This record gives sequence, structure tokens and C-alpha cells, in this order.
Amino acid sequence: MRSPKEISIDSKIIETLEDFHFSEKKAMKIAKLVIEDNEIQAIQEYGNVVSIKRLGYNDHGPVHMRTVALNALIMLKILRDANVKMSLECEEAGTFEDSLIAVMLASFLHDIGMSLGRQDHEMHSAYIAFSILDRILAEGLADSPHDMQRRVTIRSLALEGIAGHMGNRAVYSLEAGIVLIADGCDMTKGRARIPMSLAGAPKVGDIHRYSANSIEDVRILKGAEHPIRIEVEMSSEVGLFQIEEVLLSKISASTAKGYVELYALVQGEQPKRYL
Repeated sequence: MRSPKEISIDSKIIETLEDFHFSEKKAMKIAKLVIEDNEIQAIQEYGNVVSIKRLGYNDHGPVHMRTVALNALIMLKILRDANVKMSLECEEAGTFEDSLIAVMLASFLHDIGMSLGRQDHEMHSAYIAFSILDRILAEGLADSPHDMQRRVTIRSLALEGIAGHMGNRAVYSLEAGIVLIADGCDMTKGRARIPMSLAGAPKVGDIHRYSANSIEDVRILKGAEHPIRIEVEMSSEVGLFQIEEVLLSKISASTAKGYVELYALVQGEQPKRYL
């Protein structure tokens, strides 16, 4: 069963998709299939149990994956408004809506490999996601022209976004690069709340919890010099660790780096620009 937080993010995802005004409305259909899919919900929830209770990490469950999807959609809208073409469009292999579907699916499924454990979870996510992607795309694109080619293209692009979301494997499409950054942007204190409350004796990696707990908000806006402006607002400078070790490294590894401005806003201090 979806939590109130999940339902709230789902509503924002649907509202954001409506702003694209796709005539075919395949993205909307697939979004609703994903949101209502029992297998996806179950594996997201169990992945979060493994992440938080077994391993002591922060949220890697349904709220996180929905947040990444929403972040990615916001960035896609900004890029589209700036007339930036996606890789599928440049390669004449698909439409903008195809790219959006791939990014959305990758975002919803990128951490399901946490159900097995942290090590190589991005690759575990990719092979677990394969059959889910096939099933969702078969239903969502059932009456599309060139159905098989379209399904294979979107599936491949989504798998690239899933496998590359940690930033330790090269990604080559702009779409996969957007997933990378969208994932890095989910680092507010709400994501650290559960492991902070469960924390006992300090463990290796606790700096991630405490740095995330100082981050008040992450805003994805229209930029001035580049299309996308990311603002990270924090209550103390410990949050700079989260920016420098997590978000900045993911942006640096992303094919979308050239489209991004990054600012840190520590309360009571001048904004710090990274990119």
C-alpha cells in the first residue's frame, strides 16, 4: 500500500507529465502503470528494509525512487523548454516522449537491486528490472506503431540509466546522465530521518547521514547561464560533504553536466557556486 508521501509525489509526477502536453499520452499511461504496479511496490519496499534495517543506509525505497523520477521530469521539462534535444532525438532513434519514458522508468527502478544488498546494486537493479520493463512496456505501448523496435530502444535506454546511476560506470546518453543527477539531488534531511532515528553506535558512513540531515531543501530551477540551476539549501556546512562527495561527483560523471549550474546555500552565508 502506498504511503501518504508516496501518493503526494505520485500526484506531482502526474501533474508534471500533464505539463508536457504529449499528444500520444504514452508516458502518462506508463506512469500510471508503474505507480499502480504491485511487483514494483513490493520490491521497492523490501529494498528499503534491506537498506535501512539490515545495512543501516538511508532511504532507498519507494519514496526515494519516486523523488528521483520527479526530479528527472522537472529537468527534462527545463531542457525541453530550452530546446535541448535528447540523445534519441539526435540519433533519430526515438521521440522526446520515448526519452522521457526511459528516464522515468529508470528512475522508478534504479535502486530495486538494494533488495539483494549494496554492493553492485545498480547491476542487480538492471537485471531485476529487465522483465519488469518488458511487462510494463508491452502493456503501455501495445498499440504503438513499430512496437517492438520502440520497446527495445526504450528498454535499453532505461537499463543504461539504471546501471549507470552510481556514476562509477560511463554513461553515454543524455537521458542516462539526467537519471544520475536526479538521483544525486535526493539528499534532503527527510531522506536521512529513518536511519538517524535507528542509529546506535557510530558506524562507517555515518557522515552521509549527518550531512544529509543538515540539508533543508534541493531546488531544481531554470538557470541563468545554463538551462538547469540546482540550489542546495542547508542549515550548516556539514552539508557541503553531501554536495561534494555525492551530488557533484554524479554531475561530473553525467553527460548532462554542461547544462547544469550548482549552488550551495548555507543559512546566513553567501551562496557558494560549484558549477
